[in-house]
Amino acid sequence: MALEKVHQKPSDRAYVTFLAGNGDYVKGVVGLAKGLRKVKSAYPLVVAMLPDVPKEHREILRSQGCIVREIEPVHPPDNQVEFAMAYYVLNYSKLRIWNFEEYSKMIYMDADIQVFDNIDDLFELPDGYFYAVMDCFCEKTWSHSLQYSIGYCQQCPDKVAWPEDMKSPPPLYFNAGMFVFVPSPLTYESLLQTLKITPPSPFAEQDFLNMFFEKVYKPIPLVYNLVLAMLWRHPENVELEKIKVVHYCAAGSKPWRYRGEETNMDREDIKMLVNQWWDVYNDETLDFKPEITHFRAPSADLDV
Repeated sequence: MALEKVHQKPSDRAYVTFLAGNGDYVKGVVGLAKGLRKVKSAYPLVVAMLPDVPKEHREILRSQGCIVREIEPVHPPDNQVEFAMAYYVLNYSKLRIWNFEEYSKMIYMDADIQVFDNIDDLFELPDGYFYAVMDCFCEKTWSHSLQYSIGYCQQCPDKVAWPEDMKSPPPLYFNAGMFVFVPSPLTYESLLQTLKITPPSPFAEQDFLNMFFEKVYKPIPLVYNLVLAMLWRHPENVELEKIKVVHYCAAGSKPWRYRGEETNMDREDIKMLVNQWWDVYNDETLDFKPEITHFRAPSADLDV
């Protein structure tokens, strides 16, 4: 007789994403888990989730091989909540992942991201830095900023130069939908304490992380986090066939909600990327298959 046991190899490295509520973002997490399997990543996907994620969604994610970790919400100061865009306030709870100290290094990705090529090499980046892809300032969501009003974007700094009569351009700014970091209880406590005294800003946790990690931020290539607006704002910077990670963050681009009606959503490259996401999501061969460990039953003539 053989006894079977579901077995997953422990790892001190992992990918991590964030989930809240009972909405449809669970589909994004399932897609991400299957995408990581398709590219044969060696590391698991941890899902940091708030208590309001329903049991049925947790079971779906466990069945896809995800490691489910419940976290408590992080409530920013009231002045932050009043000023920041309401959607982003929820994402302050991401800060809890710095307390996942059982992992030596993690790669965070939003649930509206898909991986189309193996990016495990990012785990080999030297410690001591915060790695992420630079953001683009050209969309209307940046209309509150000085960069937008000037027409300056760090993705093409020579196109519209920073005015000489102003002080130097602002520091490099990353998109917080994907980043490489080292969990640390000390960093975690510092993040929470700093949040209490940080002035409010529109992009909430993304602005906060940029401020906190400004001195140790190192940009990584665009291929590791293609924000879709780059396709129409800076097409000269995009080689689509080389992109490893796609971030479906533009309005109307979430594949599981896609209708092609919003601005730029009728583009052929957008349709292709949405279809590629669905190809991964619908591929049943990418569903999680637990490793089976076989044990020999003790012989009948042995005392046990």
